[in-house]
Amino acid sequence: MSPAPGGGHRSSRRRAGAQGGTRRARRGKGRRRVLRWSATVLSVLILATGAAGYLYYEHLNSKIKKDRLNLGRQMPDHKPNSQGQTPLNILVIGSDARDTKANQKLGGAKETFNAKPLADVQMLLHLSADRSNISVVSMPRDTMLRIPECKDPKSGTVYPASDWIQTNQSLGRGGPGCTVATWHELTGITIDHFMMIDFAGVVSMADAIGGVPVCVTDNIYSRNDRGQGSYLRLEEGTTHVKGKQALQWLRTRYGFDDGTDLARTRAQHMYMNSMVRELRKNAKLTDPNKLRKLAEAAVDALTVDEELGSVPELLGIGNELKSVPTKRITMAKMPSEYSTRPGFTSKVVPKPGDAEKLFRLVREDVPLDGKGTAKKKKASGTVSKDPAAAPAEIPVQVRNGTGGDGQLAQKGRASEVTALLQAKGFALAVADPTVSPQQKTVVHFSNAELEGDAQAAAKALGIPLSAVKQSTAVTGIALTVGADWRLGDVFPKADDDDKTPSTAEALRGDDSKACMKVQPGFTW
Repeated sequence: MSPAPGGGHRSSRRRAGAQGGTRRARRGKGRRRVLRWSATVLSVLILATGAAGYLYYEHLNSKIKKDRLNLGRQMPDHKPNSQGQTPLNILVIGSDARDTKANQKLGGAKETFNAKPLADVQMLLHLSADRSNISVVSMPRDTMLRIPECKDPKSGTVYPASDWIQTNQSLGRGGPGCTVATWHELTGITIDHFMMIDFAGVVSMADAIGGVPVCVTDNIYSRNDRGQGSYLRLEEGTTHVKGKQALQWLRTRYGFDDGTDLARTRAQHMYMNSMVRELRKNAKLTDPNKLRKLAEAAVDALTVDEELGSVPELLGIGNELKSVPTKRITMAKMPSEYSTRPGFTSKVVPKPGDAEKLFRLVREDVPLDGKGTAKKKKASGTVSKDPAAAPAEIPVQVRNGTGGDGQLAQKGRASEVTALLQAKGFALAVADPTVSPQQKTVVHFSNAELEGDAQAAAKALGIPLSAVKQSTAVTGIALTVGADWRLGDVFPKADDDDKTPSTAEALRGDDSKACMKVQPGFTW
């Protein structure tokens, strides 16, 4: 099917940039978001093809920009599997920086020029230890979470930790290393490298590979009565989008599904999967001239961590990634839900339970496509040899840690759980006003003689013995109610199977039938 009216494409970065300056596109926030996804697409291009491997090593090496990997606390090393293999995690960041003429030509309000950049695209690419599969996990740009303390390595400025802040602001707090630190803080995933891409040089990618097929369930025109939208106009079915239309697809919010950023994320996943399929089958990309242009554009827009700062290093990773079959590539989004915090109801937060489960699957190198080996059941903890005292003789301090997922702490939660313990006979249980944010509920005891007592308190509430741990940070026994138990009288049963949560909306790389649902009111 040919492109619908109003679409078309441009064969060069300059002409596409000029199109971004039209009055029509400036009506909304438009071009600030045109290529917020671009980091992921360009990185997939590089990693999927390894195309730059034989091109001008020294020339391209000199153009690669480098920055510090991590500006937060130290990340642990990977634990190798039984064959001595380790996974590879690359954080792909899309910067909306308007700090060059090329990026400014791609649009955006002038007040955004030379402002602090935002990490408007954040996707973690996980290559399994055995190199058999790839999982990509994206985080919505308006996710509210905790950004740890970061120090700008250039200016020396120290940005204090912030407990409730939008994730895309991490990039402006010292650089991509702060975005890496933020991901590690939230997920516990060790990140090996980052790749950050700005807007410039991306416009011509779709043209260079001959277009990318996308699908909509109905005719779509992305424009509301206030002039907001990407102005994407497509006919029902499949269209190979190029240049301007590709940009419109990737920035479309109004017109897809429910009109939210979450819908836009899914459309971007579809595009990326489709692009990878095209790259792997498109004979045109064997043309050295086309490959050279792609490599030049990619490197011009690329910033990587210091250990990844050469074409041979990039090629090495590309060669590992391109061997993974398309059907074993899975795109997913971080399970999320809208915040209930006053003034932030349009923002999202990680969905309790589901988000942590998805992060655990990545940490444990479990494929998101469900084709991993069956996991051995984890031990629930060892029963202490120290006999427990009678419940009425065991003092327990109960603390509220329900803000450990970045949301507001559940008011009165320490008192509620204290009452549950008292009803079980623990008359000496008291609510401690200490706020101690935790992702998971934990019972700490200060010395070995209290282990049996601590386990008795945990058992009374259905908390697994694996959550009972000795700690010098407490005196006596302290039960911290985590974000995993915000509500209810019964401790939630652990979801320890290896199924990807349905809320992650996993999309397989070989799903060529995926089609975006069109939002009512945006058809023609």
